Amino acid sequence: MIVRKLADVRKTGRNVRSNGWASARMLLKDDGMGFSFHITTMFAGTELKMHYQNHLEAVFILKGTGTIEDLGTGEIHRLEPGVIYALNAHDRHIVRPETDILTACAFNPPVTGKEVHDETGAYPADPDPAREPAPAD
Repeated sequence: MIVRKLADVRKTGRNVRSNGWASARMLLKDDGMGFSFHITTMFAGTELKMHYQNHLEAVFILKGTGTIEDLGTGEIHRLEPGVIYALNAHDRHIVRPETDILTACAFNPPVTGKEVHDETGAYPADPDPAREPAPAD
C-alpha cells in the first residue's frame, strides 16, 4: 500500500515547477501502478501549449476557471470545477487559465518524475519503457 500526503510531496523532488505550472507527482513510474498521478496547478494568465506525443492524459478540474483549445479542431471548451478532459488522441492543445486552476491528472504511460515540457509541448518518452517494477507481494 502506498500512502502519501500532498503537503509532504510538495516538499520533495516530486514537486516539479516549470513555466506556468507546478505539479506534485503523487505516484510515479517507480511506484509500479501503471500510471502516474499528479496534483497540478496551472497559473492564471499563462498560455500553456502542450502536445503529449508519448503519453495519454486525463485532467479533472478541482478549482479555478479557464479554457482549453483543441488545436486540431479549433474547438474551445470551458474549464471549471467538475470538468474532466482526456487527451485520448495525443491532442495538441492550449490551456488558458483565467484563475489558478487546481487539477488532478493521470498519465499513461506513467512519468518518471522530472519531466518538463520540451519545445514541442511534450514530455519525453521513457528511455526504458520495458523497465516496470514488479508489484510488491
